[in-house]
Amino acid sequence: MTSLDHPRLSGLGRNPAAPVDVLVRLAAHAAGRHGMSMRRGRLADAVVEALLTHGDDDTAVSLHGDRLSPAMRRRIAEHPDPAIRDAYADFVRYTVDRQVTIGIEALEEAHGRPRTALVGAPSPKLRAAVARDWYDRPAAVQAALLADPDPLVRAAATVGKEPGVPPEWRDRCLADPAMRVNVARYVPLTSDQFTQLMRTEDEEVYQAVATNPHLSADMVARLLDIDDPAVRVAVAQSRHVDTETRNRLYALVEAERADGSIEAWVALNWNFTEPDWLREAPLDERMTYLDCQQTIFRRVLASCRDLPEEAWRRLDNDPDLMVRRAAARRPDAPPDVLEQLVRAHGDVFHIRPLLVEHPNFPRHTLRTLVDEPSPNVRYVALQDPELPVTALQQLAAAEDAFLRRGVARHPNITDALLERLLADPSPEVADDAGANPALRPARMYRILAEAGL
Repeated sequence: MTSLDHPRLSGLGRNPAAPVDVLVRLAAHAAGRHGMSMRRGRLADAVVEALLTHGDDDTAVSLHGDRLSPAMRRRIAEHPDPAIRDAYADFVRYTVDRQVTIGIEALEEAHGRPRTALVGAPSPKLRAAVARDWYDRPAAVQAALLADPDPLVRAAATVGKEPGVPPEWRDRCLADPAMRVNVARYVPLTSDQFTQLMRTEDEEVYQAVATNPHLSADMVARLLDIDDPAVRVAVAQSRHVDTETRNRLYALVEAERADGSIEAWVALNWNFTEPDWLREAPLDERMTYLDCQQTIFRRVLASCRDLPEEAWRRLDNDPDLMVRRAAARRPDAPPDVLEQLVRAHGDVFHIRPLLVEHPNFPRHTLRTLVDEPSPNVRYVALQDPELPVTALQQLAAAEDAFLRRGVARHPNITDALLERLLADPSPEVADDAGANPALRPARMYRILAEAGL
């Protein structure tokens, strides 16, 4: 049985307005406990006691840190069942064992030791976790990790560009197979270092070097003939490549993709590097990329903030939607440009701030989006916290469950609409309706009674 078998109970467990006695009763049901595991803020002692009474070690995983009062932290630390007592620490150790990032604070809490002590822990997996999760570690700690006897730790210490590799460490790191690929991506390379990396004839090394933003024109020239789609795309983004060469490289990769090459498809579609250097180039040089065949250059150009009006006019009408969205994020984007973009294509909710949160967006037009044909555009109307009830009713009748979910979360929802959505055939909709703080306590108690709690 999952939490979505009883979605209203799971949602009620998340509901920030649920009274303590409601949560205590919910603790007797697995769906209620699941919902409470996702609550934010501190849990009342009575709720923690109920969770300990009815739950198990899976429940106890979420009972740690600031979610508990000092008394409840002592209660769990002294619990007679080691599975309960060590639930959170065991979970953290599980993530460490599988090399999953969890955060340095979690490592400290689970092990009861400061990060400075964990750097010297006996377990190489734990030391590697510290290297992954302690982003702002001091130089002395970084040096210790770079010199660690275990290759797993050294590799973890060099994944990110920060805190980086000091110049005096670069030769050693580039010579170490555990660190070579990571470091080759971002440290400035001397001619000798570059030559040594090319002699490895290692595909991963080539790909890493090709994305290095510090390459000289001579280095880039030596990468031109490497028959690898990822290398070609990376080289094509270099500041040292002319337009003709750039177009030729992209054309080669496009042809490989057309022939069914998975590597070429990945190079073109899952390449997360950008020609960041373009943002710092002189304005005259940047303007030459307004007509660039490769969308990524126009998208980077659109992220600049000092372009002339003619450039913005062209970028606002670019054939690529991502370019137009990037341009619309400039501080002085016209209201009509913002509205037309959202009205035609909706918004991108995983990128903040939203376009509708732009200071120039005409917020009064949000409610008019309810009548647009695209469900993705209608969904944006829910960003109006005072959306009229008639509009909410219209969206609640939509065939698309994500629209009904948006209504279920809306602050202006009525009791009647909540009642309707609590019974929605989509478990996710009913879950969100149960989590809406507008749900009245009387209805919460009826939900509990209907579930026999």
